[in-house]
Amino acid sequence: MFARGTKVIARTSRGLEVGIVLGEASQDKSDEPKAASEGQILREMTPEDTNEAEHIQASAKTEFNLCRQHVEELGLQMQLVDVEHLFGGERIIVYYLAEGRIDFRELVKRLAGEFQTRIEMRQIGVRDEAKLLADFGDCGKPVCCNTHLVEMPPVSMKMAKLQKATLDPTKISGRCGRLKCCLRYEYDTYVEFQRALPPVGSEVTVEKGQARVIGQEILTQQLLVEMPDNRRVLVDLKDVLSVNRRGGKGKGSR
Repeated sequence: MFARGTKVIARTSRGLEVGIVLGEASQDKSDEPKAASEGQILREMTPEDTNEAEHIQASAKTEFNLCRQHVEELGLQMQLVDVEHLFGGERIIVYYLAEGRIDFRELVKRLAGEFQTRIEMRQIGVRDEAKLLADFGDCGKPVCCNTHLVEMPPVSMKMAKLQKATLDPTKISGRCGRLKCCLRYEYDTYVEFQRALPPVGSEVTVEKGQARVIGQEILTQQLLVEMPDNRRVLVDLKDVLSVNRRGGKGKGSR
C-alpha cells in the first residue's frame, strides 16, 4: 500500500506517467461513471526516475521552441499551446488551437525525426488551454479545471442570472474567457430551492392581505411582494398563507 502523497510511476492509457497517490480507491469511487480512467502503479519513484523527470522538465522549453519554429517555417495556421513529453518517452503530445483542419503531416515527420519518438497532435479548445496553462483564478485559488475537475461542465448565462451574479462578462469569465465553471457548482441547489417559491407574478395571501409576487430571494426563501396599496414588502415563505394563482413560467426572479 502506498501512502498518501507518495510519488509513483504509473502506467495509464497514455503510457508511463508520474503520479501522486491521493488515497485508496474505494469500490464506490471505482463504480462512478465519471471516475478517472484505469491505470496501474508500477513502483514508487526512484532517484533515477526523479532525475529523468527533472531532465524532461528542463527540456520542455527547448522542445516547445523547436516545435514552434517548425510550425512557423511550414506556415501552419495553428497556435501552439503546449508540448508534453511523457515520462516513458513513448510519445510527445503537441496541443494546439486552430479554427479548422490542419495538415500537419510534414510537421509530425519533422518532429519525429528531431525527438525520435511518436508524435501525437491534439487539437483543443480554449477551456482545455486554460486547464493546461492557467494557474490561479480570481478567487486566489488554483483554477478548478487544473485541479479537481475531471471533466468541464457546461455553463450558461441562465445560471449566472438565477444566482444573481453580476452579468459583467469581465467578472464572470474565467481564465479561458468563458463563463466560470464555479457558476455550475451551486446551480442545482438554487433550482431546488426556487421550486419551493411561488413564481414571480403569483397572487398570494400573507398576514397583511392579498399580494403579488414581484421578486424572489432564493437562498433566504423570501419573497418580495407588492400589496394593493403599492407597498413592497419582503416576507418569509413560511408567512405565505396560500397561493391563489401561480405566475407564468419563464418570468424569472428579480
